[in-house]
Amino acid sequence: MESTATPQTRKTRIVCISDTHNQTPKLPKGDVLIHAGDLTNQGSFSELKKTVEWIEKAEFEAKIVVAGNHDITLDGPFYEANGTCWRWPRPQDPEACRALLLNSPSITYLEHEAASIYLNSPGGPRTCFNVFGSPYTPNKRQWAFKYGEDAASTLWDAIPHDTDIVVTHTPPKNHCDGALNDRCGCEGLLRALHCVRPLLSVCGHIHEARGAERLWWDLAPANQARLVEGVDMWKDPGVGNKQSLVDLSRKGGRPLSNGSALPRQTNMFSLAPMLEGRSGGQAVSLNSTSGLEGVSNSEARARAKAMSGGAIECRRGPSSSDIGSTLGPGDVGGTERASRKETCVINAAFKGPRTGGGPQPFNKVIVVDVDLPVWTVEQHAQ
Repeated sequence: MESTATPQTRKTRIVCISDTHNQTPKLPKGDVLIHAGDLTNQGSFSELKKTVEWIEKAEFEAKIVVAGNHDITLDGPFYEANGTCWRWPRPQDPEACRALLLNSPSITYLEHEAASIYLNSPGGPRTCFNVFGSPYTPNKRQWAFKYGEDAASTLWDAIPHDTDIVVTHTPPKNHCDGALNDRCGCEGLLRALHCVRPLLSVCGHIHEARGAERLWWDLAPANQARLVEGVDMWKDPGVGNKQSLVDLSRKGGRPLSNGSALPRQTNMFSLAPMLEGRSGGQAVSLNSTSGLEGVSNSEARARAKAMSGGAIECRRGPSSSDIGSTLGPGDVGGTERASRKETCVINAAFKGPRTGGGPQPFNKVIVVDVDLPVWTVEQHAQ
């Protein structure tokens, strides 16, 4: 007799892109879109409006976006102090620029903060994940969202321990960060990833380093200089093919060894107003494998937002882009923690490095298939 039980995980397709710099390419189909920053060349309102409209028209249940160092107006204090260093068609209003993203009905715009995402479309995988997104980049030049080496540890300590997907503009040190003869990633971010060990770390910034690496973590490093036990470099199947696919699913034959897809402590919270259309008007609660630890039902409702693409977004902490902001521990159980052994780092830079006097090259968008936890709805009598 065939089982009717809800599967614990389901394959979810995540389309990853970064460093589009005003380009608006046609995107492959998927469930989730992630843009890891440098939406524009310098962040003018007109540039951002064009890019936001492109993202909003794309058909994805969830769209996760962070800014990059080129999106200058999205870093208000930086623009106020340094905006005159760039040419603008007219004076820019940083708050109006940020509002394009913050007020979007379909975009989850993360400014060094975390959210839980529940895919809720009837035809979708109905999976969920915890995401942390940040625009910050280690940079000694005059660009937005920069930080010094001494601030890195405090900055990246803000990533909750139960994060499934980390989205940053900067890559981690030594992984998808090679530029000419240098490594431009952040050591502090690598150490934070070793601590959290998410399923995915999506980044951009270094155009030459576009690609993917599977990191096998050293869970008990003898010294802090060796955090990664092994690296598997991705060979792009998109060369000569239609699609650049990173297949991390069970169906692909090489799933990630990572407990993010394991069942977790269930944390119930009411999202009845958003789910009434799916439940015949009965009061419902979301029963998820990715809970909001330490958050009451009323708090969860206040932070929840039904996105126009079909997903439900739940903010997991105070909205803040201050370096060193704390979003709470978001800890995970011992079984899941021990099984978080592998992370796939993806540099999704769309704009390629220009060589010589030739035309600007562009990379294919990277598509990721990964198994994520399924959530269910429990019915309650009125």
